[in-house]
Amino acid sequence: FFIFTSCLEFFKNVDDDSGTILLVCQAKNLVVSFQFLSQWNRHPFILGPFTQRVLLTIEEKNLPYELKLVDLANKPDWLFTINPEGKVPIVKLEDKWVADSDVITQVLEEKYPQPSLATPPEKASIGSKIFSTFIGFLKSKDTNDGTEQTLLSELTSFDSYLKDNGPFINGGTISAADLSLAPKLYHMEIALGHYKNWSVPDALAHVKTYMETIFSMDSFVNTRGLPEDVIAGWRSKVIG
Repeated sequence: FFIFTSCLEFFKNVDDDSGTILLVCQAKNLVVSFQFLSQWNRHPFILGPFTQRVLLTIEEKNLPYELKLVDLANKPDWLFTINPEGKVPIVKLEDKWVADSDVITQVLEEKYPQPSLATPPEKASIGSKIFSTFIGFLKSKDTNDGTEQTLLSELTSFDSYLKDNGPFINGGTISAADLSLAPKLYHMEIALGHYKNWSVPDALAHVKTYMETIFSMDSFVNTRGLPEDVIAGWRSKVIG
């Protein structure tokens, strides 16, 4: 089967002197492609949190892959052949193309079940509201609109969960839920640090340890974007 995935839509709105590229990664009998941003043709390239999530899954499952580049500013015919709208992400499941990064990681889990990254259903939504509250705070122009407190509330709830159930969402082993949440926390840390001079409070020690642990994993280091590229990626959300 073939899998195609991309980064967040906001990366299409960065500075005009940046190039938007589709990264094609081949792993055994599957092909995974990622859209990412390259500013001034600099390496390494930025990966959005949803794209990094898929690549983290591939890395954690030790699937070999190679990289191929396609310029999305000049989309190839084959992309429109498999998807008339020319959009990513899309996944081919048997004879049907399906769009959804959740489905992509599920397909990888089903086809390559070892090592298992499965998250119990009752834990799959842990920390899921952090990303949207981070974006709300990042975009906010009003320091009294409650968006910071809403984010802190979600982080506090997550900290309490980790205290009782950690160090990871599924206890002692990393799972798909962590690989989904961690890239979002990475973007949160960098974007809010730059645009708001804000960081996760020291009182939320379990969240800070969680972030430090996952951010130091080889698979994360190998797939993360450069801080300056993450900052550039969120600029349009802040400046408007």
